[in-house]
Amino acid sequence: MSDALPATAAPAAAPAPRSGKARPSLAARVAARAGGGALRVFLILVALFWLMPTVGLLLSSLRDPADIAADGWWTVFTEPAQLTAANYSALLSDDTVTGSLLSTVAITVPSTVLVVVIGALAGYAFAWIDFPGRDWWFLLVVGLLVVPVQVALVPVSELFGAVGLFETTAGVVLFHVAFGLPFAIFLLRNFFAEIPRELLEAARLDGAGEIRLFARVVMPLGGPAIASLGIFQFLWVWNDMLIALIFADSESPPITVALQQQVRQFGNNVDVLAPGAFVSMVIPLAVFFAFQRHFVNGVMAGAVK
Repeated sequence: MSDALPATAAPAAAPAPRSGKARPSLAARVAARAGGGALRVFLILVALFWLMPTVGLLLSSLRDPADIAADGWWTVFTEPAQLTAANYSALLSDDTVTGSLLSTVAITVPSTVLVVVIGALAGYAFAWIDFPGRDWWFLLVVGLLVVPVQVALVPVSELFGAVGLFETTAGVVLFHVAFGLPFAIFLLRNFFAEIPRELLEAARLDGAGEIRLFARVVMPLGGPAIASLGIFQFLWVWNDMLIALIFADSESPPITVALQQQVRQFGNNVDVLAPGAFVSMVIPLAVFFAFQRHFVNGVMAGAVK
C-alpha cells in the first residue's frame, strides 16, 4: 500500500483590483452638471434681482413726483419721457442735503485716514518691534473687537459733554477712530507679520531705521491690506446713522440723519429724498469700485503661500 500525500488546500484567489475611478457622489454629479451655462444664467438672474432696488431708486430719482405717485418706476421703460433731471436740481438747491453731504465728507475722510495711519503704525509695531508686554497688549486689542458700540454710548456722551465735544464733528471722528482701530490693528498686524524677515533684515543692514523701513518697505508691501481697510472704514463711517444721530451736530447732520429727518418732517418730498438717497449710495460704491483691485488683493492676501 503506497503512502498518499495529503492534499493541500488551494490558495485563495486574490481579490481582483478595482478597475477605473470611483463613482462620484450624487452631489458631485449635480455640481458638475450645474457648473455650466445653467449656473451662469442663475447667477445673472440673482444679480439682476439684487440690483433691482438700486435701479428702481435711480429711475425714481429721475421721475416727476406726480409720476411717482401715479404708478411704479417700471413704467419708465414704456414711457421714457418721464425721465428728468429736475429732482437733482432741487437736491442741489436744498441747503440741508448739500450741507449734510459736506458734513459726511468732513467726518468720513478724517476717520478713514486716521484709522489707516494709526492702525498701520500700531500693526507694524506689534508685528516687528519687541517691547515689554507686546503680546498682552495685542490680546487686549483683540478683546476690544467684541465690544459693542452701544456699550460706550452713555459714558462717551458724558465725557464729550464734559470736554465740549458733544455735537461736534471732532467728537464723531474720535468715536469712529476709537472703534475702528482694534480691527485695523488686528488686520494690519497679521498682514505685516507675513512679510519675510530676511527682507527687513536686509533693509536694516543697508542702514534703514524703523521709520524709513516702515515707509519704504512695509507700506508698499502692505498696500492691498491698507486699501481693504480704507474701503471698510469708509463704508462703515459713511453709512453710519447711530453715532451720527447721537454725537453729530443737529444743525448740520450727516447725510443719513438728514435723509431720516426729511422723511420724518416732509413725508411727500420724494423729489429730494430719492436723488439724495441715490447720491448717498453711489459715492461709497464709486470708492469701492475705484479700489476694487486692491481690495481683492487684500482679501486674498495670505491665501496662497
